[in-house]
Amino acid sequence: MSLRPRGQHAGLRAAAARNGARLLAVSPIAIAHLDDARTRHDLHAALAADLVLFTSANAVRAAAALGPLMARRGQRWLAVGAGTRRALARAGIDAISPTRMDSEGLLGLPQLEYVLGKRIGLVTAPGGRGVLAPALAARGATVLRANVYARTAVALPARQREALDAALQRPARVLLALSSGEALDALLAQAAAPGLRKAAVVAASERLAEMARAAGFRRIAIAASARPAALLHAAADAFG
Repeated sequence: MSLRPRGQHAGLRAAAARNGARLLAVSPIAIAHLDDARTRHDLHAALAADLVLFTSANAVRAAAALGPLMARRGQRWLAVGAGTRRALARAGIDAISPTRMDSEGLLGLPQLEYVLGKRIGLVTAPGGRGVLAPALAARGATVLRANVYARTAVALPARQREALDAALQRPARVLLALSSGEALDALLAQAAAPGLRKAAVVAASERLAEMARAAGFRRIAIAASARPAALLHAAADAFG
């Protein structure tokens, strides 16, 4: 079960097929690009910082929709993971990403170890990567945040709800790939199927695993990253 926004299930669908599984695409959140005077002002300031940090491929696409992305001399551009790094590469930017593709991995990069007095542009969405800005500020950096897109909860179409209910008649055969806390909250707000919490969960981080436990899920594995291959590898190890 993929909770990615509509149109963003292809990677997990391909990985599932390679492992002999089928994908159940359920999209309880949608991505909306922001384009107003405040967004453009904040993005201009963030892109002029000493280091520029993107928290998702969606952030890259939303920022690029507002204008071309161009690195300045002496800047470092960072990406939370390989997917975000690839999105920046398509926009013409050579970025660095950590091996551990989450906030903790990003904070462990040498480029972010000593940031006292530096300006760091954080290109993201409201509510996203909440640990980054406080941690960087605690290291003495000035964080310039630009929220360039928003995640919004959306009602599941009837066909997705019916497919979900049918799949959860046999919850032991369902694996929930969890890479977004907002998506999980949006799903739980409208999915009343009794078998949902009997499904297995593979979470992209310990934080997301804790969210799943708090929501009542019991069969939980933790992947090394949010990459589809990593999620399914961890699930195979944990659940066979």
